[in-house]
Amino acid sequence: MAISVETFFLNPDAQGTLQAQIQQMIAEGILSGRFHVGEKLPSSRKLAAHLGISRITVTLAYTELLANDYITSRGRSGYYVSENAPIPPTYTPTARSQDNVDWNRALARTFTGGDTPQKPQNWNTFKYPFIYGQADPTLFDHANWRLCALRALGHKDFTSLTTDYYDQDDPLLIEYIARHTLPRRGISARPEEILITLGAQNALWLIAQLLLNPRRSAAIEDPCYHALRDVLSHSRCHLAPLKVDRDGLPPDMVPNGTDVIFTTPSHQAPTTATMPLDRRKALLKRARDLDALIVEDDYEFEMAFLAPPSPALKSLDEDGRVVYVGSFSKSLFPGLRLGYLVGSEPFIRQARALRANLLRHPPGHVQRTAAYFLSLGHYDAQIRRTVTALHERRQTIEDAIAQHDLQIAGRGVYGGSSLWMRAPDYVDTQQLAQNLLADGVVIEPGAPFFDKHDRKRNFYRLAYSSIAPTRIEPGIQRIAARMGEL
Repeated sequence: MAISVETFFLNPDAQGTLQAQIQQMIAEGILSGRFHVGEKLPSSRKLAAHLGISRITVTLAYTELLANDYITSRGRSGYYVSENAPIPPTYTPTARSQDNVDWNRALARTFTGGDTPQKPQNWNTFKYPFIYGQADPTLFDHANWRLCALRALGHKDFTSLTTDYYDQDDPLLIEYIARHTLPRRGISARPEEILITLGAQNALWLIAQLLLNPRRSAAIEDPCYHALRDVLSHSRCHLAPLKVDRDGLPPDMVPNGTDVIFTTPSHQAPTTATMPLDRRKALLKRARDLDALIVEDDYEFEMAFLAPPSPALKSLDEDGRVVYVGSFSKSLFPGLRLGYLVGSEPFIRQARALRANLLRHPPGHVQRTAAYFLSLGHYDAQIRRTVTALHERRQTIEDAIAQHDLQIAGRGVYGGSSLWMRAPDYVDTQQLAQNLLADGVVIEPGAPFFDKHDRKRNFYRLAYSSIAPTRIEPGIQRIAARMGEL
């Protein structure tokens, strides 16, 4: 491709001749990796006109760069970055000024240092990726997703592609959620009670901003989804971590004065425990007695292959105190960043206004593409294909775990895509995970899921959604071997 002439500027405070400045400008672009091998430089006439200098000055600079093999000439075609130029593998811009700001004093609030760990961005290059929440390219319906995206780009859908919804959402997507997705969970909701979000985490952030402040209290599960703890810590509310048992969150442990209860009743994160019906009713009663609200994160309900999923807590709610969070990012692919909130109309009205102030609305093309993929039946076919694969992998991983004497701490009543594992007490799974990277194995240490005041370091999560069945047993073998070394 050609390098745009608009990217060239002369520094008014630079030292040296104009010819030397142009040479330095182009050499720095090559040495920093901004200019790539084979890219075409602007013609001497264009660059001279853009910079407001003599053409002969640019020509002399190009001649010097040509002599030093930074660029090459292709006759009448022009000048190009030479194949012999010393180009680094990544683009590293040259620092133009010194940062003299004291950011510790300038920042009014910080958002780093939370519990959410950084997963390897190159996880798919590892041979044994027991990593949670990533899409398996062998299972995803690329062809039909592409067709839906192209259809959403068509003239008929020009409005949905280009319009500023402001605080509204794609009506086709809202209709599908109301008519098909929510009824599968026993939930009935009007469009005014549904809001599209940028994934479940964005939904949880909106909830925290609306319902919590330093004077209010929230009860959370322990262990719990670590990103939720990060989100709630920014609200500066009082947090009460409640230890879960084999049936999830114990309602009688919710302390007096609690304003909001966060729970994952159908598939506890990360232990995978499922809350029985009696306990769900008890939790609703406890919330009613406290006049508290409940936030239900109903992730992975589609991944049911051992038994039908339990009814959503929201489906049992008779007085509007449950706020329901759902997502398509887990069932389709995490990069989609598409979730939804369901709640009483006064709450959704405020959530809609907050979202509009922050990001207006999720991109219209993404919403319409997803609406077509869902409504044309591709989503259901995708789920059936995924569930079949997960069932096979679940059996394979459980057999391998039994063969190598590892311990499952939580396996989920109806399925899912991961197992909650317990190592011997002397094993720090953070160190185990680090050692396993050398073997091409990726696991998720469990410590970040626990409250920092009572952090368990011998738990870890094994996901099987993104690993080929034939690689599961060799990967488990390597985990057992490394654990033996510790």
